Amino acid sequence: MHSISVNKFRDNLKSFIEQVVNQHMPLKVTRRNGEDFVVVSADDWEREQETLYVLQNNDLMKQIALSTASHSHGEGYQPATGEMDEITGV
Repeated sequence: MHSISVNKFRDNLKSFIEQVVNQHMPLKVTRRNGEDFVVVSADDWEREQETLYVLQNNDLMKQIALSTASHSHGEGYQPATGEMDEITGV
């Protein structure tokens, strides 16, 4: 994560916002007399919140682990070719 001073951020606000949104890279803004903060796009924030929700949900994590184990053993549901085309958008 890149880090810049609050003065540099303020002076180049528009370009830094475009960079954060287009490159999907958060930006740490440092302040001399206070707490630093991070600028992140709304889409990236929502994605990270969803990821945190899944990681903190024990039932979902168990389902993922079971699914991964059955897949690695070649077990579980095997979609037909038409279903796979629909899933992958082909």
